[in-house]
Amino acid sequence: MRRKRNQEEKKNTSEWIVTYSDLVTLLLCFFVLLFSFSSIDAQKFKAIMNSFQGSTGVMPGGKSMEDTSFINKGGMTDEEVKEMENLAKLEGIVKDYSEEKGFDNKLTAKIDERGLVIRMLDNMFFDSGKAEIKPETIEVLNFVGEILRKEEFKENHIKIEGHTDSDAIVKNKNYPTNWELSATRATNVLRYLVENEQIDGNRISSAGYSYYRPVTTNDSPENKAKNRRVDLVILKSMYSETEPKAN
Repeated sequence: MRRKRNQEEKKNTSEWIVTYSDLVTLLLCFFVLLFSFSSIDAQKFKAIMNSFQGSTGVMPGGKSMEDTSFINKGGMTDEEVKEMENLAKLEGIVKDYSEEKGFDNKLTAKIDERGLVIRMLDNMFFDSGKAEIKPETIEVLNFVGEILRKEEFKENHIKIEGHTDSDAIVKNKNYPTNWELSATRATNVLRYLVENEQIDGNRISSAGYSYYRPVTTNDSPENKAKNRRVDLVILKSMYSETEPKAN
């Protein structure tokens, strides 16, 4: 009897362990599934960036641009995929143009959460403390205007954003603070694109941020030069839809 009881207890204990192991395995699978759901955006972003590596653009001089094929959609719609491909190609076009003209870091392009940011340092377009566009840089705005008129971007809203460093304005009756200077520079770029490049005024706006949106610290002349800039942002469709519309 004792031997039979020991065998039954051993059998019951073994069955309990198996059931417990199954439960732990199921819980592990459940948490792995939750983690995969929470990581989908990061995976989508990584897949997009990987698909854009090595993309090139069609240059004004006639250089060809290879087609960018987006392989891993990461849950994006076909429209979102196409838009990201177009922005990536445009990023390559701007970079190639900047390199060809020897602008280096004075004219750059980068995709961020809002869309494509075409960044133009202030010394490329303006004299110190002034907002009048230099005649010798009109060619660059003509190039930008040509981009903005492309069919694939006709529905995207464009934001022109002026930025300064933290140095105070000294004895300037036209621009008493960096607010006025940054806003006027952005507005002058906007006006040129609307009045000379026929960009629809309904799809473009400007803003001045003074020194409150720096890309780096204002602790050296080199860093201050990076903060003095005009950003032209081609917004993704999802952000364009939040902009005010005409009645």
